[in-house]
Amino acid sequence: MSNTFELLQDLIACASVTPNDAGCQDILISRLTPLGFSTERLSFSDTKNIWLKRGTSKPLFVFLGHTDVVPPGELSDWLSPPFVPTIRGGKLYGRGAADMKGGIAAFITAVERFIIAFPEHQGSIAILITSDEEGIATHGVVKVVEVLEQRNEKIDWCLVGEPSSDKRIGDVIRVGRRGSLCARLTIAGIQGHVAYPELAENPIHTFAPALKALTEEVWDHGNAFFPPTRLQISNINAGTGAENIIPGSLEAQFNLRFSTELNEEIIKQRTCAILDQYQFKYDLQWRLSGKPFLTAAGELIVATHAAIKSVTGFDTLDDTGGGTSDGRFIAPTGAQVIEFGPLNESIHKVNEHIALNDLEILSHIYEQVLINLLAKPLS
Repeated sequence: MSNTFELLQDLIACASVTPNDAGCQDILISRLTPLGFSTERLSFSDTKNIWLKRGTSKPLFVFLGHTDVVPPGELSDWLSPPFVPTIRGGKLYGRGAADMKGGIAAFITAVERFIIAFPEHQGSIAILITSDEEGIATHGVVKVVEVLEQRNEKIDWCLVGEPSSDKRIGDVIRVGRRGSLCARLTIAGIQGHVAYPELAENPIHTFAPALKALTEEVWDHGNAFFPPTRLQISNINAGTGAENIIPGSLEAQFNLRFSTELNEEIIKQRTCAILDQYQFKYDLQWRLSGKPFLTAAGELIVATHAAIKSVTGFDTLDDTGGGTSDGRFIAPTGAQVIEFGPLNESIHKVNEHIALNDLEILSHIYEQVLINLLAKPLS
């Protein structure tokens, strides 16, 4: 088996449920320090982050990844234990195989081969790893970026090893992501007996027309890179559980995945304008999970397209779909950011896996990206 496969096995065996790193980062440090990478541990609260860097000159190329994984769920649903890497039918099974320890293993071995072949490469290479991507992401990459910005250490190109591929490795890369804005709405009513509605105020009834208006609002029409902004209700809670009591309050949670046609403040203003039409008392709390970002063009996209074509023989599609990633913290610094990694078909599912052949293809594409960008001076 290959070095990439063996490394991925070691990483899967670490039960690194977010925000626990469980020793993954120490494995990566031991692989890269012999190749001249300096190690900087940047831990905040319960989150471990590492910044591994080789070189001091520009441009700076960064591979970005996370060692934390989502919980495995019901263990009895797995065909093999989630933290015991297991091969079946040419695939390696285990939690994190695709999201995203497979991407990490592939870019680590790509870096190893590249440095052996080009020890005097152009620019610098860094690996940024966090254990807080699958959680609330408050002490991970966002904190590391603050440190880098304070010392004016600027990233030029950032490749995030998130599982972007759809049907085959390299068919899709993410060149941007929609923003994510979460809201918690509380509507005040007056509790009472269902037989005396005139003495109460039912928040479910008062919210119903506002709910319809929120979900039917045309927020924008998207653009060439992003689909239209969407609002989705995720939770509604009201009532005591008794069938004869009008509830005294209602709580609703919703999320907007928004394009670059909007920003956080515009969404907040328009939401309040809709709610204010219905004259009920409410409290609205917001949480911005991430702003939209886009790398529309640049050397990183060109190099990645060329690498995929060179290794696989086919062209790739630029896309901005999916959820959020830690790329949202890198893009505002001015870096070119893309996401490219394994197939996303099994991520966050039981029996998560990656095809062994895909793992090797991915590692060689990553290596070719480095060759395209850093093996010789840019023309």
